[in-house]
Amino acid sequence: MKLVSACLLGIRCNWKGDESYLDHKVVQLAREGLLLPVCPEQLGGLPTPRSPQEIQGGDGEAVLDGRAKVVNSEGVDVTARFIRGAEETLKIARLLGITEFIGKSGSPSCSCDWIYDGSFSGGRVPGKGITAALLERNGIRLLAVDDLEKSDRPG
Repeated sequence: MKLVSACLLGIRCNWKGDESYLDHKVVQLAREGLLLPVCPEQLGGLPTPRSPQEIQGGDGEAVLDGRAKVVNSEGVDVTARFIRGAEETLKIARLLGITEFIGKSGSPSCSCDWIYDGSFSGGRVPGKGITAALLERNGIRLLAVDDLEKSDRPG
């Protein structure tokens, strides 16, 4: 079994509160009973919908090390909520013995490959989201959605 960003299954938990991130490869894995959806941002106490949020000063690794923060488009620091959501997601993974996570690219929580640059202008930089970074630090393998077809599919 793998954890997966819930928005990739079309669950209305993304910042916009819509299902725009539905990924058909992920849905097929879910139908096979291989996935458990999580939304770290909701687990951290953020509402849906919510203002856009981006990491400023680095990526998820930098946030966990206290060198960067997460700010929403109104300038409010929401770092503590993101860290709490990451910790709750890790708790679920440990409880269930899950060793892989499929993350939503671009997400300040879940991305395994790139994030937005913190300027709210659409710029992208390589890096992980906070939950992905915490999971990886704890031995959980990260998979971006684009990596699914390249990975070994069994749970």
